[in-house]
Amino acid sequence: MNIIDVSDNNFEDKVINNIKPVLVDFWAEWCGPCKIIGPILEELSEEKRDQIIIAKMNVDENKVIPSKYGIRGIPTLMIFKNNSLLDTKVGASSKSSINEWIDSVI
Repeated sequence: MNIIDVSDNNFEDKVINNIKPVLVDFWAEWCGPCKIIGPILEELSEEKRDQIIIAKMNVDENKVIPSKYGIRGIPTLMIFKNNSLLDTKVGASSKSSINEWIDSVI
């Protein structure tokens, strides 16, 4: 599995300062739709490992970053590149939809 865990403490280092695009999945244990897209993101992290890094942030364990980016519903997916937030996708989606979204953003 190529998914990395990020936290309030290491978000800037692992996401903002990363030279590759990073997709961050804001999620929680109790979130049903989060559990649906979890395996999809695992597959995409393997298939797209040369193009993008996929990271997960638990919103119950981390409050600063989700608040900073206005996370109100989960799952929320955000793609960051070159120190900037490029795009956001809220809610569960199919693998093909997430894959097409990634390709269109990066």
